[in-house]
Amino acid sequence: MKFSTKAIHIAQEADKSTGATIVPIYQTSTFTQEEIGVHKGFEYSRTGNPTRSALEECITMLENGTYGLAFSSGLAATNAVLSILRPNDHVVAMDDLYGGTYRLFEKVFSPMGISFSYVNGTKTEEVERAFNSRTKLIWIETPTNPLLKIADISAISALAKSKNILLAVDNTFATPYFQLPLDLGADISVHSTTKYIGGHSDVVGGAVILKNEDLYEKIKFYQNAAGATPGPFDSWLTLRGLKTLAVRMREHEKNAFSVTEMFLSNKNIISVYYPGLSSHPGYSTAKKQMSGFGGIVSFEIAGNFEQANKFLKALRVFSLAESLGGVESLACYPPKMTHASIPEEVRIKRGIKNNLIRLSVGIEDSSDIIYDLEQALAVVFG
Repeated sequence: MKFSTKAIHIAQEADKSTGATIVPIYQTSTFTQEEIGVHKGFEYSRTGNPTRSALEECITMLENGTYGLAFSSGLAATNAVLSILRPNDHVVAMDDLYGGTYRLFEKVFSPMGISFSYVNGTKTEEVERAFNSRTKLIWIETPTNPLLKIADISAISALAKSKNILLAVDNTFATPYFQLPLDLGADISVHSTTKYIGGHSDVVGGAVILKNEDLYEKIKFYQNAAGATPGPFDSWLTLRGLKTLAVRMREHEKNAFSVTEMFLSNKNIISVYYPGLSSHPGYSTAKKQMSGFGGIVSFEIAGNFEQANKFLKALRVFSLAESLGGVESLACYPPKMTHASIPEEVRIKRGIKNNLIRLSVGIEDSSDIIYDLEQALAVVFG
């Protein structure tokens, strides 16, 4: 099966008892057993639920993985991956990463005795220089949030394997439609399924996909023991969104290219960040490891907070909101929204300036998207 077919059919056969074409929402907390220890594979919905199992199996196949686990949020998935670490362990992470991930690292895991080094992950040699005898995990996003930096997954994977270090890749921006980290050598692929996989801004979730059985068993144990699992309805919504991932990602990318073309010709846009541009520093790597470039475009508007705020208030098709990856276009101001948990001096050093805006380009008609951006720029600059 090709990707689009797998997204619709894997683990989604007609229900055996009723013939229902769509996977049912098994809205139950517990399952009746025939006798002690004899059941149909399910005991309690925190441990396992048929709707969740269908989601886990489908996303695993789309990532070319062997095992998959669904969580109640992307951060719950990240937390579960880091649960394999112990005090005095060390993590090398990309310096450009989601603010919530940084907060989890610094405010939750650092006090537990786990240390973090932040490096420019676009330079594999910087990743290697950050290693020490306690390094157990490399954490990268590619493309990154919000500056769309590109890390070479294959190169970092080869380096990690030579040092017996695990590599986890946050694949949220690319999705399995455009990028397959496990095929490129990563040990773990992580998603906020809230974003493109759910795709409709109506459900929060996360996922971890991997191939190693021992690693899977450790994270699965944590999933059950800590309990940050999605409910049946959340799982069903995410699975529903997954069916149309391919067609949505193609439209997101097409519209994102239209936006970048307009921005590049506008004198009031200082910088445009999009890995599909040949001028992007990571373009050649992105072209090598991705089959498409996604729907996120970040840019710097002429001016500062005042101009950015005026622009965002003037938008009509785009909604000013946290999150990304829905069918609707969203605009975000990272310094005070998604990356507000990162101290200002750290944000500025990493390139997240006060005139930076991140767009999640939706699948509306491209002419309406472009008109909205142009009219908002006209409100600011005349």
